[in-house]
Amino acid sequence: MPEWIQIVWKSLAAIVLMFLLTRFLLGNRQISELNYFQYIVGITIGSLAGFSSIDFLNWGTGLIALTVWVVVAFFIEKLLLKSKKIRDWMEGKGTTLIKDGKILEDNMKRVKYNTDDLLSQLRKKNAFNVADVEFAVLETSGDLSVLLKKEYQPITPKHFGLNLPNEQESQTVIMDGNVLNEPLANIGLNREWLHTELEKLGVTIENVFLAQVDNYGELYVDLYNDQLQVPEPQQKAILLSTLKKCAADIELFCLSTENQDAKKMYETNLMKLNKMISRLTPLLK
Repeated sequence: MPEWIQIVWKSLAAIVLMFLLTRFLLGNRQISELNYFQYIVGITIGSLAGFSSIDFLNWGTGLIALTVWVVVAFFIEKLLLKSKKIRDWMEGKGTTLIKDGKILEDNMKRVKYNTDDLLSQLRKKNAFNVADVEFAVLETSGDLSVLLKKEYQPITPKHFGLNLPNEQESQTVIMDGNVLNEPLANIGLNREWLHTELEKLGVTIENVFLAQVDNYGELYVDLYNDQLQVPEPQQKAILLSTLKKCAADIELFCLSTENQDAKKMYETNLMKLNKMISRLTPLLK
């Protein structure tokens, strides 16, 4: 067999073997968050696979070496899951770099972190001023976790006493011009509804690159032709306007009636409706 053919099939076999070993034994952390040991394992396995592919090592010997490294890594991962002491020793602990708004220079020197590194990581967390930071920890993965001072934290609906419903995942109903029936069925809709909504927007399915339905039943459409403008969904705005019109009508009825019982009923229901409109306005705008 020609040498180049041997290199090709050994390389393909090494790729498949490495994928299976890392995917089913080492897991996703080998890709996303490498600790020191995982980093060494990844480099060594890649080197062994590369050497084996071009026959610098005997294929059988290379396979044994690969298996040994992966098996050892597998059992080390099991130990890391079960023992916090081993995990702390191998992965280390997070290091506090800013506490109570003050930079801890000694901790920065200990982890070999300079001022440029700190400022760069803070900017990635949208903290452009060190004075705005209450607490910052350098995690073992190398990421910087940042807690801003209360006065600089984003305002959330909870600050206004609003209880908002949980958001549901948007369903993709058209992809690459093809209608996806299963997502439509998951949200209780069908093709007829989809065609009706697309007609309102003045587009056809063939021109749609991507379409999604959000938690409120509104259809978002992205077209192949980016020059065409698609009207924004108006269901929320229409609903809010309808509720406000109902409130205005009830107030008019309340002012025009002379029956005290009816007036009291209108006032009670108007109060309930206005309270509902106040709670729904942040959701419908």
